[in-house]
Amino acid sequence: MDIKAIFNVDKKQINISQTIHYQNTTDDELKTIFLHDWNNSYSTKKTPLAIRIADEYNNDFHLAKNEDRGFSVITSIKQNGKDLTFTQLKNQTDILEIKLNKPLKAKESYTINLEYLVKIPNAKFTNYGIDDIGDINLRYWYITPAIYNGSWQYYSNKNLDDLFIPKSDITLEIEYPNGYALTSELDVIKNKQLPNKQIVKLEGKNRVTNKLFLNKSSTYKTIQDGDFSIISNINDQGLEVLDKVLITEKIKTFITSNFGNYPHKKLLLTQIDYNKDPIYGLNFLPSFIKPYPNNFQYELQFLKIALHNYLENTLLINPRKEQWLIDGIQIYYLMKYVDQHYPNMKFLGSIADFWGVRSFHAADMKFNDKYVLSYMLMARTNRDQPLSMAKDSLLKFNKNIANKFKAGVGLKYLDDFVNQNIVENSIEAFLKANKLKPTTTKEFETFIKSKTDKNIDWFFKDYLTTRKKIDFKIKKVTKTKDSITLTIKNKSTNKMPVSLYTLNNDSIISKTWIENINNSKTITIPKLDANKLVLNYNNTIPEFNLRDNWKSLKGFFFNNKPLQFRLFQDIEDPYYNQVFFMPIGEFNNIYDGVTLGAKIYNKTVLRKLFNYKIAPRYSLKSKSLTGAASIFKSHYIQNKNLYTIHYGIAASYNSYAENLFVRQITPSIQFLFRDNNDFRSNKRQWLSIRHVNIHRDKDINNVLTTSEPNYNIFNIRYVNSNDNLIHFNKWSTDFQLGKKFSKISFNYEFRQLFESNRQLNIRAFAGAFFSNKTNPNSDFFSFALDRPTDYLFDYNYLGRSEASGIFSQQFIEAEGGFKSKLETPFANQWMTSLNTSTTLWKYILAYGDIGFVKNKSRSPNFVYDSGIRINLVTDYFEIYLPIYSNLGWEIGQPNYDQSIRFKFTADPQALLGLFRRRWY
Repeated sequence: MDIKAIFNVDKKQINISQTIHYQNTTDDELKTIFLHDWNNSYSTKKTPLAIRIADEYNNDFHLAKNEDRGFSVITSIKQNGKDLTFTQLKNQTDILEIKLNKPLKAKESYTINLEYLVKIPNAKFTNYGIDDIGDINLRYWYITPAIYNGSWQYYSNKNLDDLFIPKSDITLEIEYPNGYALTSELDVIKNKQLPNKQIVKLEGKNRVTNKLFLNKSSTYKTIQDGDFSIISNINDQGLEVLDKVLITEKIKTFITSNFGNYPHKKLLLTQIDYNKDPIYGLNFLPSFIKPYPNNFQYELQFLKIALHNYLENTLLINPRKEQWLIDGIQIYYLMKYVDQHYPNMKFLGSIADFWGVRSFHAADMKFNDKYVLSYMLMARTNRDQPLSMAKDSLLKFNKNIANKFKAGVGLKYLDDFVNQNIVENSIEAFLKANKLKPTTTKEFETFIKSKTDKNIDWFFKDYLTTRKKIDFKIKKVTKTKDSITLTIKNKSTNKMPVSLYTLNNDSIISKTWIENINNSKTITIPKLDANKLVLNYNNTIPEFNLRDNWKSLKGFFFNNKPLQFRLFQDIEDPYYNQVFFMPIGEFNNIYDGVTLGAKIYNKTVLRKLFNYKIAPRYSLKSKSLTGAASIFKSHYIQNKNLYTIHYGIAASYNSYAENLFVRQITPSIQFLFRDNNDFRSNKRQWLSIRHVNIHRDKDINNVLTTSEPNYNIFNIRYVNSNDNLIHFNKWSTDFQLGKKFSKISFNYEFRQLFESNRQLNIRAFAGAFFSNKTNPNSDFFSFALDRPTDYLFDYNYLGRSEASGIFSQQFIEAEGGFKSKLETPFANQWMTSLNTSTTLWKYILAYGDIGFVKNKSRSPNFVYDSGIRINLVTDYFEIYLPIYSNLGWEIGQPNYDQSIRFKFTADPQALLGLFRRRWY
C-alpha cells in the first residue's frame, strides 16, 4: 500500500491518494473484492459502531453534533485508469464492495488507485480522532483490504480494535502543518521541512496495525536499545528516568526471552492502549490510594500493553473470532512475570498489612488470585460466555475482563496438567514459528497436541467452546492403615481433569491428576502420612465451588467446617462457614428517620446460591427496633432462555406512619428469562409469584385506611422489557387476589431517542377490578391516579402516609402516573391513563397525561394534566412542574410550590444499576 495523506487540521480533514497492490494467494478466482473503510463507521447514528456505543448506555455519539462525527467521501476507485463500480454494504457503511473489471485469477495480483477524503471524528467516542486541543490520534484511518482465505473475512468497526487485514508493506507520505510532533510505528525514511508544513515519508514491512499520532506537545518518550526502540506515553507515576529505563529493559528482556526478538524496529505503547485495557483493580482506585509501589503499577501497566501489542503485531489470527489466544497468552505471561519478580505481592497490596484488614481472607490472596476471582464474578451469576465466542457477542465485562482472565488461567491449568512446562514451551515455539505468518487457533491446537501424549481434548472442546462449569466434590472416603479409598464426584458434565492433593497439615505429600470423571470415580491411593485430602489445592483450576473440595482424615466429625465471624464482607474462604457482620446506617423513611444497626449475612464477594440476611436496626426517630430478614435459594439453568429461579421468604418490620408499624412476610418465587443466544440483548422477562402478608398497627385517627389493617394478597406479576438507550419498551401485567377483591392491571412504557436528539416517552396503564367488596368509603385498595397507597409496600416512599408537605409530593410513576393532584384521585372499578412527554430542550421536557377514572355508581371522569418535566437523571432524579389540568392554570394558583412533584432515588442498589447496565 502506497498512501499520500495531506492533513488539513483546521477542517479536520485528510485528503488521501492511495494505491493498493494485492495478490490473490488462494486457488479461487475473485470477481469482487471487499475493503474496510472503518473511518466511515462514524458517519451516521445507525452504523454498527453507533449501535454498539448506544448499547452500552453511552449517549456521546448519539447526541453529538454532525461536525464531530467522522466520515469518508470516495471520489474515485480505478484499476488501470478505468473506474470501478463500488457500493457500501447495506447496514455496513464501513465496508466497500468493488467489482473488478476482470476476474482476479489464482496467484495473480490487482492494483487499484483510490482518491478519497477522510473527515476525522472527535476522539471522545473511541479515544481515536481529534480531541478538543487539536491533537490527532489515529487508528484505522485509511482504507484497507479485507482478507480472503476461501471466504471473505470482513466485518464492521465496533470499537473493539480488532480489524482483520492481511500483513502489508506500507509506504506513507504525510503532509501536515508545523507545530505538530509525529509519532508512528513506521520507520522514517525522509523528512522535509517547509516554511509552513512538513512532509514526512515512512515505511514498514509486514504490518497489520498503523497508529499515527500528531500532537502539539508530544509526551512520547523513546528508549533505544541498538536498532530497537520502545516508544511510550503511558503515565509513569512520577518515576525517575533511570527507573523507567531499567523497567523498560527488564520488560524487553522478559518478552524477547519468551517470544524472541520483535520483528520491527519500534514498539509503540500508548496511554490510549492502557485506557482501553487497564490493569483492572488498579484503575478503580482513587489516585490518592496507592496500595502498590509506583514502580510495580507502572511496570504492570507497561508490561500488559507491551505483551498485547507484541502479540497483536506478530500473531496473525482473526482478532474478532479467535481473540482468546492473544488474551490467554497475554494474561498467562502477566501472571508468570508477577510470579517471577513479585512472588509475595498481595491482591490488596500494602492494604493487606493494615490492622483490621490482616484478618480477612482477601488479605491472604496473592496478586494473581484475582484472575480466577474476576472470572467467577460472571460464572457465579450465570453470565459467563464461551472463550470461542466472537468478541462482538460478549458482554462488556466478559470482553474486557472475565474471558481474558479465564483464557490465561486456562493455559496455566493446561500447563499444570500436561506438566514439565510443555505447554509454556509450546506457546513460545508456536509464536516463534508463526511470527508474521497467517495462522489460526486450530493450528495452535494441533501444535500443542503434537507435544504431549496426554489427552487434552477437554481443553479445546469443553473449556474453550462451552459454558460448562468445573465443579468437583470429594463424596466418600474410607481409610485403612496403608491406603485411602475415595469417590470424586463431577457435578458438571465436562471431561476436565482435577488435581488431588494429599496433605499432612499444610505440607503437600502427593499430587495426582484424576481424569475421565463422567459422573463419579472411585480411586485408591497410598495413605502415607496424609491427614487431609484436597482437590485443586492451589486453585489453579477455575472451579465453581471450592467449599466441598476437602476431607480431613482426623476424627469422627472431620468435615465439620468451623464457623468464622468477620466484620464486613470478605472473599470466600472455602475452609470455613463464614458469617459476616456489617454496621449499617440508613434513611428509609421520615417516620423511622436515621436507622442504625447491623447486617448479619453469608453473602461473599462471589455470589452464592444460598443466601440469608438478618438486619436488625434501631430507629432514632421512632425509637423502636425495626429491621428485615430474608432467606433465598437460587438455581441457575445453563443454555436455556429460563436462566435463573429464585425462591425464598422475606420479612420486615418498619414504620409506615408516625408511631405506626407494619410487619411484612412474603414468600415468593421468581423465574428470570433472557435470550440464550444473545447475552448482549437487553430483552428480559421475569415472572414473580408471591403471597404478601401484611400486619399493620391500627390508625385510630384514620379509620378509612385501617378498616382492614391486616390482609393477605396473592400476587402474580409478569414483566417483559427491552431497556435500551435509543429504543426502550417495557410491558407488564399484574394480578392480585385478596380476601375482598381481585384485580388486574396492564402497563406499557415506550421511550424513543430520535436522531434529532428529541426524546418521546409514552406510558399507558389500564386496570380493572374483577370484584371489589372492600369498604366503599375507603380507597386503600383502589387504583390511584397520582399517588398509589402502595399496600404491597413495593415502592420506596419516604413519607408514604403524608397528605401534605414536601414528602407528599414525591412522585412514583405507577398506576395512573398523573403529576397533578386532581379531585378524583382513585378508582374502585376501573382506570385507564396515557402519560406522554417529549423534549423541549436538552433535559427539559413537556409532559401531558389523559385518562378515565371510573368509580362505582358514578360516570367515568375524564382527567388530564400537563406541565414541565426536568430530567436530571432519567428514572432516578426528576422534577415535575404542573401547568394546566382539570384544576385550571395551576401555575397561577396559591401555594403552587405544594403542587410540584419530584422523583428521587437514593437506594445504592438502584443507582448501581447505572453502572451495571454498561458492563452486564
